[in-house]
Amino acid sequence: MTSAPTYDRPLHVAVILGSLRRRSRSRAIARVVADMLPPGFETEVVEIGGLPLYDADYDDPAVEDKPLPEQYQRFRWALAGANGVLFVTPENNHTVPACLKNAVDVGSKPNGESVWLDLPAGIVSHSVGRMGGYSAHKNLRLALSYFDMPMTGQPEAFLGSTGSFLDEEGNLPRPDTQRFLATWTQSFADLVRLRTPRRR
Repeated sequence: MTSAPTYDRPLHVAVILGSLRRRSRSRAIARVVADMLPPGFETEVVEIGGLPLYDADYDDPAVEDKPLPEQYQRFRWALAGANGVLFVTPENNHTVPACLKNAVDVGSKPNGESVWLDLPAGIVSHSVGRMGGYSAHKNLRLALSYFDMPMTGQPEAFLGSTGSFLDEEGNLPRPDTQRFLATWTQSFADLVRLRTPRRR
């Protein structure tokens, strides 16, 4: 019998939310997914609301009067220590929220040092409408594909009508939604395990 894989430490998943609201549905959904991850995983929300808009001058040594913001450094360090990244996002005007696109840009620089390269990723999009943030999901997937990030395939997680399936405490009372998210979360966990070196 083949023994289960072992790791030097818990597998760390960075969570990035596309909504900055304190009580956002994105945050509630991320909590649900985090609770569904199997033993041996830990999650941490990496906040993106304080990231200044990306400016290439910050990463240019020749521009001495615009030092690299500390927020950029903290964000990049947080992602550099992750085994995987979970994106949970609503859709704004048929695309990703500006704060999330800015975070992708900040993490992608400086050239040759992107924190996204080869980092396993999972995307959960949502909306109050029936499409479940489809356009935001596809736009984010397109942006991340540039960095050769391994991503979950089927099932894809588009959560529609979030105003009806999340209760006031941010829980999922509907068994069908619970089962779907549990299946998706297992797929994401399997991807992170697959791409994380095992302890010898």
